[in-house]
Amino acid sequence: MGTMDFKTDASAVTINLLLIVRPEEAASKEKGQREGQAEGGRAAGSKGDGNGNSRAQPRQGTDLNGQRGPTDPCEQTPPITSGPDKGTQVTVEIHHEDTSPQLIKRLSLGKGSQRLRGHDNKGFQKAEAPRPPGAKDLHAYPWDESSLKSMPVDLQQLEKLDAYALKVNVTNSVEELVKALLKQARTDLEKVRAIWMWICHHIEYDVVGYHNKSQLSSKPRDVLQMGKSICEGYAELFEHMCSLAGIQCKKLSGHAKGHGYKTGQTFTGDSDHAWNAVYLEGRWHLLDSTWGSGSVDDSFTKFTHRYNEFYFLTHPALFINNHFPDNSNWQLLKPTLTLKEFENNMLHNSNFYTLGLLAARPETPIIRTVNGKASVSVDCRSATLFMFKLKGTDEQGLMTLKRHGMELDIYPQKTGSHKLEIFAKPSKAEASDDVYKCVLEYVVECESVDKAMRFPKDLHQPVGPSWFSERQGFLRPSHSEPVLHTNDGRCSLTFTLSKDISVLTSLHTDGSSSLAEDMGRRHVLQIHRRNQIELKVHLPHAGSFVLKIYSKKKSDPGNYDYIFNYLIRCLNTEVKWPAFPQSYSKWLQDYEIVEPLSGLLPANRNVQFKLKMHGIAKVLVQAENTYPLTQNKGCWEGTCNTSGCREVFVMVHENANHSFYSHVLKYEVETQ
Repeated sequence: MGTMDFKTDASAVTINLLLIVRPEEAASKEKGQREGQAEGGRAAGSKGDGNGNSRAQPRQGTDLNGQRGPTDPCEQTPPITSGPDKGTQVTVEIHHEDTSPQLIKRLSLGKGSQRLRGHDNKGFQKAEAPRPPGAKDLHAYPWDESSLKSMPVDLQQLEKLDAYALKVNVTNSVEELVKALLKQARTDLEKVRAIWMWICHHIEYDVVGYHNKSQLSSKPRDVLQMGKSICEGYAELFEHMCSLAGIQCKKLSGHAKGHGYKTGQTFTGDSDHAWNAVYLEGRWHLLDSTWGSGSVDDSFTKFTHRYNEFYFLTHPALFINNHFPDNSNWQLLKPTLTLKEFENNMLHNSNFYTLGLLAARPETPIIRTVNGKASVSVDCRSATLFMFKLKGTDEQGLMTLKRHGMELDIYPQKTGSHKLEIFAKPSKAEASDDVYKCVLEYVVECESVDKAMRFPKDLHQPVGPSWFSERQGFLRPSHSEPVLHTNDGRCSLTFTLSKDISVLTSLHTDGSSSLAEDMGRRHVLQIHRRNQIELKVHLPHAGSFVLKIYSKKKSDPGNYDYIFNYLIRCLNTEVKWPAFPQSYSKWLQDYEIVEPLSGLLPANRNVQFKLKMHGIAKVLVQAENTYPLTQNKGCWEGTCNTSGCREVFVMVHENANHSFYSHVLKYEVETQ
């Protein structure tokens, strides 16, 4: 008793049977089915993925490209539903082995109901069968640096839909949830977006289930009710919701460079992660709602919702950085990568691309030093701030900022393997919430150490002038490189100042010869000529020194801000320059010492003085005796004898009517 409706074509046979089953038989069948599913779930086994996402391993089936892979769980157990007439309707699908499974909605129909063409009885449009990727789905590899996404997406236009999707609070059934989400979605893109936003913000990663696989279910119904799952559950829920919305969607499996991934590791055995492909505007696109929803901590015990836009319709040439599908066709790339290439390629995480970075060299994650040195460079779209850590410190490298990237030379001071982390943040870093984010990780294999390349601990990264120092008002540097080499222990740097700023400088070195703060400042002399500044540096001895440069607005009473620094090196052990003379507050920024530049004067000598000062009535040099200087073509000139004194002061009379003098400079006299 019953009706049989055959629909045959080249690819599938669908048989609809209406059976009359006694209630107790139906109940028995349903119970056995539930137990069978539960047993099957426990027996399936599980694996950890590269994102720390363990998933149950379902039974194997054939995917749409004829590859063996996990079967859709809803194909394992066809739904049996009893109607009030004590009858049960079963939908059976028969496929040839070489054909793709058709996505047919398995929603039971009550007695006498009619199936609408292209729709099910709950008003859902049926999704067509997913077709294998073809030539028009493929993107060029490597990435052409054009877009982070595989199709144009106006995120601003989607803001209203996003906000609506976040507020939808339906958890009684997947069908009702999809109906609620689709109320505000018109295009296929909007439908996928609403589903994506809801899953990313309402399903959390099941860290407990990851550690206890026997309690795990990846069925869409269970994932929705529990509100949490692992990658398999995210992907199955996404696939099921898209199917209900009439969108072709496929769950993909493969290897991932996620949580727990170690630089340079190989991938063997079964796939360890799951994600999705969706068919929009005539083309397949990739997304990963697990990674879009947040992240787990290092100990894999706590999940934090942290929405990540990057994994929505990610450009395939970027998606391949950390997702390698079992079936290479689903890379959606031309040419495709081999597993070996995937393993050897540098991992660029989502921070790398969302911060506007474009490329990094070397392109392999393991670097071997050459003569104790390893080099890394990064290209980016716009000015970006960088920092690095080699085994937790930045003391063993030299990083320079470029307008479109950065360059870094590393000199490990121990042989062996060292972890190198590179961090970045936007240049508009005034916003307090902008923090440095890790964008790259390398392993540096050091075979020999260059002991000569030890850097002073006061050296601050990055080193040398850059777009950042330009932005602070230091233009046209005479020395654009970060390191200055001097043979005689002297050097001079010039800049054009674009702002009305005061400049502070200091010299630093390590070890027993380290300079006290006041002496560090006195080994650098500032000379101002209109908007030009010259920095004369006289080193106290051979070695490596850091020249630090600070500034503040002249009108600002506050502290000086650090801007940038240089590394200065001198190998000549004969070098021994004294400090410049000490200056006082009455010594104005645009005054200039022509001579004597040395702050240490010879004893029992006549010393010639020549000072450029303006707005002064009288100038005296006070030693054992007092010597007036005379004005000549903008300079105050004269001679002083250093006999019988330890210190020499230069004093100025600012107003001829005043009787007091102000100290402006102080020199010391050599002891005999």
